[in-house]
Amino acid sequence: MSDSPSVRAALRSPRLLRTEVLAGLVVALALIPEAISFSIIAGVDPRIGLFASFTMAVAISFLGGRPAMISAATGAVALVIAPVMRDHGYDYLIATVLLGGVLQLVLAGLGVARLMRFIPRSVMVGFVNALAILIFEAQLDHLLDVPWAVYPLTAVGIAVIVGFPRISSVVPAPLVAIVALTAFTLVAAVDVPDVGDEGRLPDSLPAWFVPDVPFTVETLRIVAPYALAMAVVGLLESLLTAKLVDDITDTHSDKTREALGQGAANVITGFFGGMGGCAMIGQTMINVKVSGARTRLSTFLAGVFLLVLVVGFGDVVALIPMAALVAVMVMVSVGTFDWHSLRMLRRMPRSETAVMLATVVVTVATHNLAIGVVVGVLVAMVLFARRVAHLVSVERELVESADGTATARYRVSGELFFASSNDLYSQFAYAEDPDRVVIDLSGSHVWDASTVAALDAVSTKYARKGTVVEIEGLNDVSAAFHDRLTGHLAGH
Repeated sequence: MSDSPSVRAALRSPRLLRTEVLAGLVVALALIPEAISFSIIAGVDPRIGLFASFTMAVAISFLGGRPAMISAATGAVALVIAPVMRDHGYDYLIATVLLGGVLQLVLAGLGVARLMRFIPRSVMVGFVNALAILIFEAQLDHLLDVPWAVYPLTAVGIAVIVGFPRISSVVPAPLVAIVALTAFTLVAAVDVPDVGDEGRLPDSLPAWFVPDVPFTVETLRIVAPYALAMAVVGLLESLLTAKLVDDITDTHSDKTREALGQGAANVITGFFGGMGGCAMIGQTMINVKVSGARTRLSTFLAGVFLLVLVVGFGDVVALIPMAALVAVMVMVSVGTFDWHSLRMLRRMPRSETAVMLATVVVTVATHNLAIGVVVGVLVAMVLFARRVAHLVSVERELVESADGTATARYRVSGELFFASSNDLYSQFAYAEDPDRVVIDLSGSHVWDASTVAALDAVSTKYARKGTVVEIEGLNDVSAAFHDRLTGHLAGH
């Protein structure tokens, strides 16, 4: 895998460097209200989320496997760890983040990244569409019960983001919208909600922090379930986001390195008192799709700019109207949604559509991308098993030999596993068949113990009426599997 283009190439090219720097700045500005809102969800001071976003972004820029992807404090992780903060306090929260990072390192070492190939395209499409809906839905809080001026400001922001690229692509349109709307609200003295209303910004750098919790089994019992949930949710969201960026940029990334990087970044974040996090698909889309960034430099600068902005220029950042950031995120949601998937609904098989819709509905209902993806994969598995099960056929033929004896020959075709082999038992004419039966499995494959048990049941029923059953045509793998289990499954 190679970064395309590389950080070195970006540093040597003024054009690429400008793209990376401005992309990092836009992402940093968009991160501020998000990090504050996620801190509120987790029940911690806004500084905890902002510091987490800084340490996650900087750490993953060096350690991650997917260049240009943004990692920071996220809503998915905030939802998982919020009960720890509520019931046990801040020190246990940080202990959970640290253990969650360690578990991510362990899962990465066990090869969890390789499981990504089992996620169907329809689940990925559902994931992307659900994410777009959630990003848009998150903006509604900033558009309800607000001064009337928020609406024209948001509309102007959207118009600038859509129209400015036709005039110039030198500066990212979202940055132009943020600066223009901020200047207008200050000059015209328009009273609308701003970033400062979201929460107090930090005035100092993050410091080394070790949680004050007893190193006992009881502590492990408290934090382990939440740490494991955080590890799984964070890895799933990060690896899915990495795969999405791979598709957008037509490049390959090292998913195992990304998983290791997420774990290490969370450990680092925990020791700086941050609330942990994972890849942020919304900010990643701003960075990669809207701003055109392609290297680790943009991710690193997003973290650095975030810290500089909130610590060094907090008073200025606090003046940015939320309407400007809402306009940016609305356009991110529009750009993230896979509109082509709607046009393809009539062409797609119903099962594929069902999987996509299940992913979207569950994700939007739970506000948890990980749960939606897991449900989508389970639905896809069930529908696939159901579809494949119907492809098994059993053909019966009566064959008479030269000496006048008859043989019933059954040819079984298709993949034999629990969903298809359960019906196998009823496919034979036990009462009508002669004393010799041959089951030809040359057109099939034995995949599991359920199939061996079904074949044993068929043989047993024939044996009760004195019929000899011969099984032939098994390929080498199926024969070895069948020989190892046949006769040993009854009664279990």
